[in-house]
Amino acid sequence: MAKRLWLMKSEPEAYSFDRLVKEGRTIWDGVRNYRARNNLQAMQVGDEAFFYHSVSDKEIVGIVRIVAAGLADPKDDTGTWAAVEIEPVRKLAHPVSLAAIKAEPSLAEVELLKLSRLSVAEIRPDEWKKICAMAGG
Repeated sequence: MAKRLWLMKSEPEAYSFDRLVKEGRTIWDGVRNYRARNNLQAMQVGDEAFFYHSVSDKEIVGIVRIVAAGLADPKDDTGTWAAVEIEPVRKLAHPVSLAAIKAEPSLAEVELLKLSRLSVAEIRPDEWKKICAMAGG
């Protein structure tokens, strides 16, 4: 099965891409939205995701890889919420801003724009390729 592609949001003040690079791996937990949870549950080892700095920066800054999938959120006693473990793949040569994504007609359907509050969204392969090109390859 082909790997799927995602976008994962984090406020850089809470957890930044640079911190992930420094730590090497982290558990992605704390998601409290059912659609985002379903996306986490759909992730498989080897899938990749854009790391998006939300709120202050509003830009895609890096790429991460899912290294452990199907985890229960360790902060949830109810068993309702999901988590995955991620590792950094690379920092983007040029971050891709939300404004640049909004200005690109071929990205008009990206979930980042359609469901702006969704913290874990799927990215289609054509969207992934375009955003990577915008980031400098």
